[in-house]
Amino acid sequence: MKKVKWGIIGCGDVTEKKSGPALQKIEDSELVAVMRRTGELAKDYAERHNVPRWYDKAEDLINDPEVNAVYIATPPSTHKKYTVMAAQAGLPVYVEKPMATNYKEAQKMIKACQKNEVQLHVAYYRRAMPRFLKIKELLEAGAIGEIRTVNIRLAQPVEEAEKDEANLPWRVLPEIAGGGKFLDLAAHTLDLFDYYFGPIESASGFAINQGGYYPAEDNVVMSFRFENEIQGTGSWTFNGYYDLDQNEIIGSRGRLLFSSFDEEPIILENEAGRKEIEFAYPEHVQQPLLEKVVASLLGRGDSPSTGKTAARTTEIMEKVIESYYNN
Repeated sequence: MKKVKWGIIGCGDVTEKKSGPALQKIEDSELVAVMRRTGELAKDYAERHNVPRWYDKAEDLINDPEVNAVYIATPPSTHKKYTVMAAQAGLPVYVEKPMATNYKEAQKMIKACQKNEVQLHVAYYRRAMPRFLKIKELLEAGAIGEIRTVNIRLAQPVEEAEKDEANLPWRVLPEIAGGGKFLDLAAHTLDLFDYYFGPIESASGFAINQGGYYPAEDNVVMSFRFENEIQGTGSWTFNGYYDLDQNEIIGSRGRLLFSSFDEEPIILENEAGRKEIEFAYPEHVQQPLLEKVVASLLGRGDSPSTGKTAARTTEIMEKVIESYYNN
């Protein structure tokens, strides 16, 4: 492969700015086809983004002779289906997060790609964003000493769209999302900590629905321990009074505070005092990771987010919410 020629399955909102345009801007990368079940929407996307071809069936995009890599940006319920289809056609895959609706599906995706000798990458793009790489740099430089514990807190008010029982967003429908917004949002932070500290070896928690607006869980708490014995806690509520997005890493000689989603400054506190570190998000937040994915596909480097790393986060999240769905 001398140039990565992408086809997007599911050219919805996430691809409008976060990822789609980046595929055209990266060296030796090109977006040549898009697909959406509603053909008019696929055509509109193609025309606005100067994409040569559009389809309303995934099979047609996968069989396009110009497409040599597939980006799957559909809801999680179809990630396994389309990943297997692409792999069987000999095409490498970049798939949105969460990787799948459950760990069993994630493993099938990995096996299909291994069997057909194609790469599998997952859109945990914080692993390549400068903001979060700076945190990794500070940790590895010993800016807060030896790591003792981590705390995650995320709270959001219920959205108006989530109160419309007849037209609920897919992210709060377990049959499509695999769970609720915990899977969609906690996935980013948990995967990031996996990147910083390695795999979580043990996790437990509770998931409930307090608001009653939709069938998925809306409140989750968990405790967890990494293989290196760093311990942590997490709390996520999606029916709260106000917005809160704060991660805390406590070390033997200081602490770090930062947000997973907001562009607030990173706060470093240690014996030298308190320092605020500013980092703006890239124009296309997935571009830094996609650059690494393209390099990997062209044999020029590696991507930090693969099916193997992403499946670990899927497994942990499933373990924490399984009691809610098994009752």
